[in-house]
Amino acid sequence: MAFAFCSNQGFAASKSEIEAQFQIWLANDLWPEAKAKGISKATFDQAFAGVTLNFDLPDLVMPGEEPKTPQKQAQSEFGSPGKYFNTKTVNAVTSGGTARAGQYGRILKAVESKYGVPGEIALAIWGRESGFGSVKIPYNAFTVLGTKAFMATRKDMFRGELVAALEIIEKGYIGAGSMKSSWAGALGQPQFMPTSYLEHAVDFDGDGKRDIWNSVPDTLGSIAHYLAQYGWQRGRDWGYEVNVPESVSCALEGPDQGKPFAAWAKLGIARVNGKPFPSGETKREGFLLMPAGRHGPAFIVTKNFYVLKEYNMSDLYALFIGHAGDRIAHGAAEFSAGWGDVGGLYRSDIAGLQKTLEKKGYDAGGADGFPGFKTRRSIGDWQAKQGMAPTCFPDKDLIKAIG
Repeated sequence: MAFAFCSNQGFAASKSEIEAQFQIWLANDLWPEAKAKGISKATFDQAFAGVTLNFDLPDLVMPGEEPKTPQKQAQSEFGSPGKYFNTKTVNAVTSGGTARAGQYGRILKAVESKYGVPGEIALAIWGRESGFGSVKIPYNAFTVLGTKAFMATRKDMFRGELVAALEIIEKGYIGAGSMKSSWAGALGQPQFMPTSYLEHAVDFDGDGKRDIWNSVPDTLGSIAHYLAQYGWQRGRDWGYEVNVPESVSCALEGPDQGKPFAAWAKLGIARVNGKPFPSGETKREGFLLMPAGRHGPAFIVTKNFYVLKEYNMSDLYALFIGHAGDRIAHGAAEFSAGWGDVGGLYRSDIAGLQKTLEKKGYDAGGADGFPGFKTRRSIGDWQAKQGMAPTCFPDKDLIKAIG
């Protein structure tokens, strides 16, 4: 018996019926756009030969249905930021990166010379994204992108990525059958979306291909080129772990509240290792980062930290890459400060808190259920106005107090 999806119009569409709609969409809707973008019929047919919908992908909206927010998304738990730095993952990226720093030393030196991005940073991203190429990337990219462009919650975005994937084939960078992606449509060892591939991928080994699936030089060069194009500043570190005195408010966090390193030092902020900030940074801008508020380590970061965030828009991701890079290059130890046992809230709880803060006139950065820097510093400002010691991080007692 055919599995049926019920639409909001009361009809049921079977998988085979939806599949037929997909094939019509490819021929009558997508092909004219692809043709207008310079894609040949041969390339188009090659890309979609044997491609069918994958109904197991997440965030799909069946034809005739309205998008729904999954219950688990609203109710999923937001854990402690410290969980992101679990020892197993950090050690795997560190040890793998250290081994490859020697193995690919000549390539890394050439990459850094050309793009200004330290080899250890490229290695850390490579390790985090695909386990240095060891993680299987099993999906046919055209199956994933085709399915999502046809019926995902963000189908317009995926449609653009699908056309970009066709352009990759048209230009001969890789054969259609070899273009493998993640379940989200990200390509190869650096996990670039197709539009990012076209913009940032490079042929670093000089064989005429931008092969981020199989070539280590192309993978490392492409990662570094990506960061360089987003403004990586040659010769600067990403940031430094610091001690922040109680006299300095955690609400000073954020990329829009920068101060010269000398000004942070004057406030009493110092590196945890006792060394002064580099003399070259004295007059340059640094930014306070406290991903867990007063419940975890603190940092003064440079603009390069925010370049790392362009790879993945997460403070914790950028911090992981910077920290893993330090460990690969210098054998750096764990963070000096530990991560507090915070978290355990539902994303819906945090989203509710963000809405409450915004009603009170604070800019919490939207109600997405993730406590970003705007949420954290808004909490700190509110706590200070109540005569409380600012922690700049949500917890159950805070939610009750502010509600």
